[in-house]
Amino acid sequence: MWQGILGHDDVVERFRHSLAAGRLAASYLFLGPDGVGKRSFAMKLAQALLCQRSAAAELKPCGKCESCQLLVAGNHPDLDLIGLPAGKRWLPVDLFIGDRDHRNQVGLCHNVSLRPQMGKRRVAIIDDADYLTIESANCLLKTLEEPPPGAVMILIGTSRGRQLPTILSRTQAVRFSPLDHGTLCRLMVELQIASNESHADQLSIQSAGSLSKAAALVDPQLWEMQQALLPQLTPSRLDSVRLASELLAFVNQAGKEADARRGRLRAILQMVADHFRRVLRAACAVPDSKSLANSELLELGPTAQDCALAVLDRCLEAELQLDRNANQATLLECWLDDLAGIFLVSSLQSTH
Repeated sequence: MWQGILGHDDVVERFRHSLAAGRLAASYLFLGPDGVGKRSFAMKLAQALLCQRSAAAELKPCGKCESCQLLVAGNHPDLDLIGLPAGKRWLPVDLFIGDRDHRNQVGLCHNVSLRPQMGKRRVAIIDDADYLTIESANCLLKTLEEPPPGAVMILIGTSRGRQLPTILSRTQAVRFSPLDHGTLCRLMVELQIASNESHADQLSIQSAGSLSKAAALVDPQLWEMQQALLPQLTPSRLDSVRLASELLAFVNQAGKEADARRGRLRAILQMVADHFRRVLRAACAVPDSKSLANSELLELGPTAQDCALAVLDRCLEAELQLDRNANQATLLECWLDDLAGIFLVSSLQSTH
């Protein structure tokens, strides 16, 4: 464990080596599933880099100096943190360069260019980098290409596929793995997400190493929907028309708020993707005692790997379509029809 953060000791060592060698980069892109600690790690790293008492290379912020206390309080003058505003689907340009009346006078890019007030560094953390638009990313390019002395920028996203090429080419990627079963269970019990160890074990199996997904599954409606949905995702059981109707009704039960309905649909897409990641691991014989039942693999047959990869690709595509505000009913129908087509191809290939 590093500074209370479980499961990412390899990333800690990477930064220790970089700092010891004097090779800390100016811009990083943290990539990994939601709910594994990327944002918490970024905040602790910022605290270590800005600490006034401890050497940065030690990665041990003292927690007592003025800098550490200001950072914990959320008002450190040398730290900028931005993320997706409530009700927005994309990171707006104003966060980076100010509104039209104050262009380049305020915003993250302006703040990062200023001299540090309390030490030798400034740190900027951009959460939700998956939601950068071309326009907002372009605002960052000059800062990423010519970072001010002492500036460190950390962008946080989920996968390379969701990042713009201009961002990928100007940042160093740091990969965060899903939390292992034991770590996830421990966190769920400590944070009282799960009522006991047995409950934590049950949630962990279905949450793909993500604490946020495990917390969402505490919702009995979401849990029941998942338990009903996943067994239907086989060639012999999938009725795409009926299932589309059922899932749309479930999405609409979230209420009239568009964000709430979008969140439910995203949860469905992600749980199907996570399910087929487990299929892929089982098909590739990756050791995992919490993996898929043999009966589910047998139905997919020798083409299980290709089938799982195709489903994963289609789920990721559907998420991007959701981000682009596609009609949810049409999105669900097309997505499930495509899954049925993937299953059909898999079945035909298995019989030859």
